[in-house]
Formats: sequence, C-alpha cells, structure tokens
Amino acid sequence: MNPLHFGKSIFFRWPWLTAIMMGLTTGLCAAAVAGENPFHVLLIMIKAAVGSPYDVGMTLVYTTPLIFSGLSVAVAYRAGLFNIGAEGQLVVGGMAATAVALRLSALLPDFAADTSFSGKAAGMIVCGLAAGLTGGFIGLMIGYLRARRGSHEVVTSIMMNFLAMAFTSWLVLEKFHSTDTQNPETSPVGNAFKAINFRGFDGAPVTIWFVIGILTAGLIAFLFDRTMFGFRLRACGENPVAATFAGIDTGRQMIIAMALAGVLAGFSGLGDILGGAGRFRIGFSSDYGFTGIAVALLAGGRPLAIIASALLFGALHKGALDLDFETDHVTRDLAMVIQGCVVLFASARWFNRIKSP
Repeated sequence: MNPLHFGKSIFFRWPWLTAIMMGLTTGLCAAAVAGENPFHVLLIMIKAAVGSPYDVGMTLVYTTPLIFSGLSVAVAYRAGLFNIGAEGQLVVGGMAATAVALRLSALLPDFAADTSFSGKAAGMIVCGLAAGLTGGFIGLMIGYLRARRGSHEVVTSIMMNFLAMAFTSWLVLEKFHSTDTQNPETSPVGNAFKAINFRGFDGAPVTIWFVIGILTAGLIAFLFDRTMFGFRLRACGENPVAATFAGIDTGRQMIIAMALAGVLAGFSGLGDILGGAGRFRIGFSSDYGFTGIAVALLAGGRPLAIIASALLFGALHKGALDLDFETDHVTRDLAMVIQGCVVLFASARWFNRIKSP
C-alpha cells in the first residue's frame, strides 16, 4: 500500500485520532516556541501520567468526573440540546450529597461510623441518590424552560451555574462550615459515607465511582442503541419537526434528556468529595463540567468512546501538573492549550466531508 494513501486514509477515516495528534503536536510546538524541548515536555507528561502506580491512580481520579460530565453532555446533545450547565449541576449534586451525609452523621452516629462493606454501600447509595436527584432537578428546570417556555438552554444553564456556585458557597460558609479550619470547606462526612477505595495505587484515592462511571457509560450506550427511549431522543435531536409528525412529544423528550443529563452531572463530583477529600470544598472542581463538553465532543457523543476520551483528558490533566516543577518556561496551562487544540480539530467537520483519493 502506498504510504501516502495510507496516511490520508487514517487522516480522514479516523478524525478523532487526527484531532488528538494535531492537538498534541500544536501544544508541543507552543512549548518549543516558549523555549522548551518539546520531546522533553512530552516525556515529562507521559511519566507524570503513567510513570508509577500512584500516577496511574491519580489519572483515574481525574478521569472519573470527566466520564460522568461527558455522558451528561452526550445525553443532552442526543436530544439536540447543549448542556453547558454540567459544572453547576455537579457542584449542587456534590453539596447535596455532603449535606445529607453530615445530617445523617449527626442523627445516626452509629451508622455513620460503620466501616463495613454493607455500611459503606448503603452510605454511597444515599449520597448518590441525593446528588443525582438534586442535579436532575436542576436539569429538569432547564429542560422545562426550553421545552415549554422557549428559553434557550445555553442561557438558562449558564445562569444556573452562577446560582449553583453562589448557593453552595453560602451553604458551606454559613451552614456546614468546619469548626477546625478557616478554609472554605465543610466538616468531614462519616466513614460510612466515604466512597470505597481501591488498593494498589500507592495511596491514590481511586474509588468505586470510576467503575460505576464505566458501567453507566455501558448503560447509556444500551439505552441509545437498543431502546425506544434512545430512538425518540435521536429523532428529537436530528429532526424535531419530523419527530412531532411521527407522534413523539419532543418537548417531553427534551425535559427527560436534560433531567437525565443533570443526574449524570450530579454524580461527577462524588468521587472527589467522598473519595479523597471526604468533605465539600469550595472550588474543588477543576472545571470538570466544562471539560466534559470537550470529552463528549472528541468522542462524537458515543458513550463508550467517552471512556477513552475521558482517560485522555485525565492523563493530560495529571501529566501537565509536573510541568510547573520540571520546566522553566511552560506550566500546567499547556494542558489547556492541548485540550483546546484537540477540541478545535475534533470540531472541524471538514474532516468528514473531504474524501481521500
């Protein structure tokens, strides 16, 4: 086979791979312009992301919320909606889970102190329900305003983000603030409400929420491809007029899609809050909700591909942390440059329109 033809075939048939390679190349070129050896920068990032069991564990820690936020964006997009409010939904969901855990810890101290598997499983279920229902309620309101009142979901979800940040900050500082620190964080939750951690990562707080995220991606893929629910969402997203003539209540589908997106976003922060920290901290999210948009875009909205996309962005986030210490001219912000370039190339629809010879 002609190498040139083979290269063009890869370029056009796998645009996601092209986006990754071109985004990474652009970021490394930016590092070279800044005065750093791009190969040295690449080696630092690879070593920081997967160089040790602890590094691998931290990569998985950063991947976990991105799986849920990416799925949240993908579900909304399936119905023709753009959920830019995942950041606010994950913050509110995390605050709700923490508040419920703290209240139950005060009311049921014996249960809160239980460290058995069954006790932790019950605590995780309670926190998961609190986070999912709260995030889902926010998504439900956004979907209702879009479907029944004509308010654009981008505008309402952005406004919800501001409300979520302000409300959770007030709760932390005025209602649940820790008495043993001046940092803007709540008191620690009881042991029963802390997520089950995996061993073998040298202390990295990899929790069972990572596995739950993978299983959730498989469930969403099944709903998309094998159920009438997924078909209705796709019909609503691709051609709402035709869907309406076919008897599908497009408004109802929008509300359901945004509510489900809110539930998934509400789960995003639980691995961090109930895993490593064990408490809610203002600003704990490293823009997981917004990065989830990039994760879903690179994956083309496919749930199973979101797992791989989230791993990539999690590795970029972890790998870039060491740049602050190992280089003189670039910082961890290089990861943002690479992520932005990857998204830019992934969104270039001309990859799919131009035919290779």
